[in-house]
This record gives sequence, C-alpha cells and structure tokens, in this order.
Amino acid sequence: MRLFNSLTRKVEDVVPPTEGVIGMYTCGPTVYSTLTIGNFRTYTLADLLARSMRYLGYNVKQVMNITDVGHLTGDNEGDADQGDDRLEKAAATTGKTAWEISTSYTQEFLTHMEMLNIVKPEVICKATEHIPEQIELIRKLTEKGLTYQIADGIYFDTVKYEATGNVYGELSTLDQLNEGTRLEPNKEKKNPRDFALWKFSPKDSAKRQMEWESPWGVGFPGWHIECSAMSTKYLGEQFEIHVGGEDLRSTHHPNEIAQTEGATGKKPFVKYWVHGAFLLVDGGRMGKSLGNAYTVNDIKDRGVSPLALRYFYLTGHYRRQLNFTWEALKAAQTALGKLREVVRGLKSDQTDRTSLSEEKRQKIDDFQSRFRGAIEDDLNLPEAVAVVWELTKSNVSNYDKLDLLREFDQVLGLGLEQTEPVQGKAEIPAEIEQLVGQREELRKKRNYPEADQLRIRIEELGYKLEDRGGKTRAVKND
Repeated sequence: MRLFNSLTRKVEDVVPPTEGVIGMYTCGPTVYSTLTIGNFRTYTLADLLARSMRYLGYNVKQVMNITDVGHLTGDNEGDADQGDDRLEKAAATTGKTAWEISTSYTQEFLTHMEMLNIVKPEVICKATEHIPEQIELIRKLTEKGLTYQIADGIYFDTVKYEATGNVYGELSTLDQLNEGTRLEPNKEKKNPRDFALWKFSPKDSAKRQMEWESPWGVGFPGWHIECSAMSTKYLGEQFEIHVGGEDLRSTHHPNEIAQTEGATGKKPFVKYWVHGAFLLVDGGRMGKSLGNAYTVNDIKDRGVSPLALRYFYLTGHYRRQLNFTWEALKAAQTALGKLREVVRGLKSDQTDRTSLSEEKRQKIDDFQSRFRGAIEDDLNLPEAVAVVWELTKSNVSNYDKLDLLREFDQVLGLGLEQTEPVQGKAEIPAEIEQLVGQREELRKKRNYPEADQLRIRIEELGYKLEDRGGKTRAVKND
C-alpha cells in the first residue's frame, strides 16, 4: 500500500515492522458536545484505512484516544494553552459534572460510530484514566532539561529541543509557528511556540472538578501530552501510522512529535502521518456559530441513514476537501439504496455455480485487481466505488458478483446486505418546521404562554420536540 506521508510530503510504500503488526493511532474526540459530521469524516477515514490494510493482508492494531480533560477553548483562537477547559465549561453551563458530561458524550460518540459502521478500535483510551503515564512523560522531559515552569504551569522548551539537533514543526504547513493573534500572548513563555505540558489549577477561582496531584503542583495535563503518553503505552515508542484531521497538523501533531522524541530520544516517533481534509458545508466552512455544524442526529432527523453519510464520504478523496450539501447526501442515499437493491436481487436469483471458464475467471481477477489497486493507491476510495458500480453492470455471474460485492464491502463498510431501507423517518413537513421556528421566536421574546400553545399544536400533529446542541427540532412520533 502507498500513502501520502504528511511528514515527508510524498507518497510512500507502507512497510510493516519486522514483527508484522502495524500500530495505528487516531486522535479521537473531545467529549464536551455532540460530534459533527466533519469530525466523523476523520474517524471514518481511520476506519477505512484500517479496513483496507487488513484486506490487503496487513496486521493492524488500532488505538484511539478520548480527550476528556485539558482541551482549552483557546485552541479555536490560536493558542491551546489559554481559555477554559471545554468539559469544565460545559459542566458549568448545564448543571452537570464534568464527569457526567464526559460519560454522556463518550457514549453518544460510540453510538454514532456504530451507526456509521466504524469498527471499534482495539483500544479506546481516556486521558483521565492515564494521568500517571502523562506525569511520567513530563518527568522524563524535565530530567532532560526540556521543560520550564511559569506561573500557570510546566511548558515544553522548543528552543532547547532544537538545540539537541531536532527540528520543531517539520509536519506543519505553516511557514512559522507563532502564537495566535486573536489572544493576548502569554508573556511568561520563553518562545511563542512553547506549549503547556501541565497546567496548574487556578487558585483565584472555583475549584476545578478535574485536577490531580503532581510533582509540580495540583493541576491537569495539557492537551498535547495525552496523545504521546497513550500512543506510546499501547503501540510502543515508535509505531507506523498516525491519523488525524488537517486542523491538527499545524500545532497538535508537531507538539506530539517534539515531546515524544524529546522524551524517548528515538526518531521517528511515527513513520507515516495521514491527515484528512476538511468537510465544507454549502461551499463554506462548518461552524456552530453558523448553524451548520451538522451531526449524525441531524442526518437521522432528515430521514437519512447514517450509512448514506458514509457513502457520501467515499465520494471524495480523503486529502481533498469535500463539500456537504443536503442534495449531495440525498444522492448518496439514492446510490446506496440502489446498491442494496442489486444485492437483494442477486441473493434472490442465485443458481448453482457452474465451472468457471478462463475468460470468466479473468474478469473476476480483473475486478479484484482494480479494486485492490485503487485502495493501494493512497486510499483512492472514489475509484474503488467506481469499480463496484462497474461490477454491478457487468456480465459476471450472479454468484460471483454477489461474492465480490460482499468482499469489497469488507472495506467500504456500507452494509450492502442490510435489509432495512436507507430511507429512514420521513422528512419533517414545512408546516411543522415553520411552527417550530415560530415557537423559538416566541421563546426568545419570553412569550412562554403562546410558545406553549404552539408546542401543544405540534404534538397534536404527531411530533415531539427535542433539544440537541442548543437547537430545538421536531421529531415524528413512533
């Protein structure tokens, strides 16, 4: 298999280690809210890569982390060392504990993974369950003189790291790695590129729910250290593949490399870095403030199977931005439905397999070779899907055609033999959507009596209201 390596910026052959097991780590979710379909493009990429490699004969061990502490809100503004802890902030606004927030959204994430037919990695590890490992890694860096302490925590010293002969930020696409301009820089940091390994709990505010004792004081780990600690624990100090979204390429992943190689003295920490491109919405960026940070729940509420979303992901190469529209999703839903119809037809029209002529054997081999060649070629899944469609229209016997479709679906994961329809619940009628919108306007104006009357009207029409991600939606009663 050949993959584009973000570190070397070229397509390279994937060479397994001598012991034969390819270690593959994926940066998982921060579980403070419902994950978007943009997030799930990355997790589906990791799943498709692992499925493809296993199909090609590689032995793969997958590890994915769950960030349930230490991811600060400043990350959105260019500095992940500033701001509020996302889980602590979610807890404060909902009245739940940070632990309850983590548990709830972790379970939702795993449920959505299952809906998208993402195979659960062998290891799913939480940051809060690996605090000793993170402290130990920071201790090693401190012993090597690669850290320093300031008022708010322990920081990694990028200048001293480079003084050891290493280069910081090789992975980044940025010409210069500087602190974000939208936040006031931390003047105590020796260098704008330096990053937090351990943050001290604030003494002048309410006690944090998530904090631990450490050799440096009570606090919590920085965002980056967890991935180094957990990936090396489960995959060793050096492993083969690291997957993540392209948003992690500029700072999070360079920081992972620096702190891991700084602690172990072994290079490279990871041989192949695989980054998935952004998912656009209607040609622009996705964002909660824009109201278009769609989730798997939104897909279901529109009456679409999450596996239609998986098919949609397959229509674009993972290194290119993919533009999501509801029309494109409906087209994916239609295509998936047709593939399932083909499979149903083949299953109901099976005859005993006759002996294969050389010509028929050659056709089967050709389809297998082309499908294999597509996924070997930097995971060219759009081409693999094209091979599948060509197979459905070929004169290969029904028996062999069904056999091949089953084989290819081991990689694509589209559930082609599922019997339930791709079309889910009916779309919400415009009249109901209008009533929901009117009710929301009344609630904003604090006109609760009239808003309640509209709620009753909506319920009388056979729908219930659900609040998800700060938005109210109508859902058809079962």
